[in-house]
Amino acid sequence: MQFFADDGQSSPFALGRSFMEPEADMGANEITTRPLTKADYDHIVRVIDKWWGGPTSALAHPVYFYELGDLAMVAETDGVMVGFLLGFIAHRGPTGYVHLVGIHPDYRRMQVGTRLYEGFEKAAARNRCTSLKAITTLGNEGSVRFHEALGWKVEEVPNYAGPGRARIVFTKSLSN
Repeated sequence: MQFFADDGQSSPFALGRSFMEPEADMGANEITTRPLTKADYDHIVRVIDKWWGGPTSALAHPVYFYELGDLAMVAETDGVMVGFLLGFIAHRGPTGYVHLVGIHPDYRRMQVGTRLYEGFEKAAARNRCTSLKAITTLGNEGSVRFHEALGWKVEEVPNYAGPGRARIVFTKSLSN
């Protein structure tokens, strides 16, 4: 496994523990997903601001690795991390909750996000979740289109994040 270093170069890190089964797409550029390791988390907090194009690292709080990281995962191709998904099980439901997703800018629109969501959905179902949930801010049309393409319901919820702070809430049922 290799990561893109802050300077755009790659560097090797050892793999760690495994909480989920790896997923693979056997296309020309194989995209695999696997559980997040501490080395992965450390890399994410170093590159997330560049991947997102601004200050975002506070959203990658360590609780999403240490306490809630059983379903967190990374995507890689050719041994290079190209994306991550920080998600967990919210016990109301129980629901698989997608907290934060990041895709390396050079790998956008190459099915990385789709592979991460597919892997998360399978892991959530294996853990007896009955639904999935995610949120975004108003105006994030790319996120809305992505979730709709994957079959998620989209709802604008007024005051979701406090007075005057509406959010777009995405949900998907895992029941047949």
